[in-house]
Amino acid sequence: MKISDEKVVSLIYKLLVDGEVADQTDRDNPLEFIFGLGYLIPKFEENISGLEPGDKFEFTLAPKDGYGEYVEDAVIDLPKKVFEVDGKVQENLLVPGRIIRMMNQEGGVVPGKVVSIDEESVKMDFNAPMAGKTLNFSGEIVSVRDATDAELTNGLHGERTCSQGECGHCSCDCH
Repeated sequence: MKISDEKVVSLIYKLLVDGEVADQTDRDNPLEFIFGLGYLIPKFEENISGLEPGDKFEFTLAPKDGYGEYVEDAVIDLPKKVFEVDGKVQENLLVPGRIIRMMNQEGGVVPGKVVSIDEESVKMDFNAPMAGKTLNFSGEIVSVRDATDAELTNGLHGERTCSQGECGHCSCDCH
């Protein structure tokens, strides 16, 4: 069976970024998703469309086709009072490198990385971790099958919460 919309695809892959392994799966823990529903980067899906179990793949995605270009304006200084709970700044959260889920002006949750802290403010980077990076994928299709009606309604794991997000698989941070 070939990969097409509403098929459950199981695959193994390796992602190289700057010559280093950034992510990978194996046969014991393959990536499984419903094709064509926006679970993965669109250009990733485009590159595996039509493949069958046993087919190998290898392709490179430029930043614009992956997680986008790095945007300097997405690095901002926030007043420390933004991190107050019950009138007290949560200093234990403010650690350089830590990812903090924050709410944007539209009420959506966005992850931001703490870059630095000073007396009055916290510098946060709201770029995707792979923004500005060239992504080099290789792997193999393990299986392809029709999605059930329940999977199309509820997702593979019983709840439909996923959509393309920071990790590329989804926005639920479940991977």
